[in-house]
Amino acid sequence: MLDKPEIAGWEHIRSGKVRELYKDKSGDLLIVATDRISAFDYVLPTSIPDKGKLLTQLSLFWFEFLSDLVPNHIKSLTVPSEVKDRAVIAHPLTMFPIECVVRGYLAGSGWAEYQNDKSVCGNLLPDGLLDGSQLPTSIFTPATKAEIGDHDENISFMRSVEIVGSDAAAELRSLSIAIYEKAKSYAKSRGILLADTKFEFGTDLKGEIRVGDEVLTPDSSRFWNLSTWNPGGAQASFDKQYVRDWLVNSGWDRKSPPPELPDDVVEKTQARYIEAYQLITGRKFR
Repeated sequence: MLDKPEIAGWEHIRSGKVRELYKDKSGDLLIVATDRISAFDYVLPTSIPDKGKLLTQLSLFWFEFLSDLVPNHIKSLTVPSEVKDRAVIAHPLTMFPIECVVRGYLAGSGWAEYQNDKSVCGNLLPDGLLDGSQLPTSIFTPATKAEIGDHDENISFMRSVEIVGSDAAAELRSLSIAIYEKAKSYAKSRGILLADTKFEFGTDLKGEIRVGDEVLTPDSSRFWNLSTWNPGGAQASFDKQYVRDWLVNSGWDRKSPPPELPDDVVEKTQARYIEAYQLITGRKFR
């Protein structure tokens, strides 16, 4: 698939890290998920075949599953043939300028922060936790949204209040945790530990909060294998942690353009995404 296809009747208006955004004359948005993959806030030069389709279809499953908790941005699934299965037509939203991260387990930047001061984004945690430990309660750990090439920054809840206001911050925290808890319980029944995830919310023309972008995918979440979970180190996962690990071990300095991914890393990453989709949805991909 072309990264930025020309689509009759739709004007291309923006490129994200892994998505392309179009608008038609009525103001509707066409959101296209490409096969690009990002890591450490860089877009990698190598794509993962079918990734855009996998993430779109998995998000649609979750949007439906979570519809009793929060409305979403979907307006129609009748999309141009050029982007079949990897695009949605969405209600235009005014997006909140924070990423709403929820953690139920300690990993990644949360683990790094915990080692410094036993807290994550202002949430004080008990002593003795390990890399991969389950937290006593799920915590809201928002982050700023970075432009391509910049880095997301973990922030405290009070900083999120300064950015979006106290009422919005409280509602986003409540919604995020409720969504996470429902998804975590379901994922566990499918053999997956949902370690953490991030959501993006916006308001529609009536001022109603909707969840948008993607939800609970291997790009926005850590999916661990329940049967092998063992705190104290890296966990077997169904997400893009495999790519992150390869990049760390490749010697890349995270300052220069990232290297191409080898064929075997591409194949194993795609296999993990497919397995996550099939485990969660109970459906065969393709």
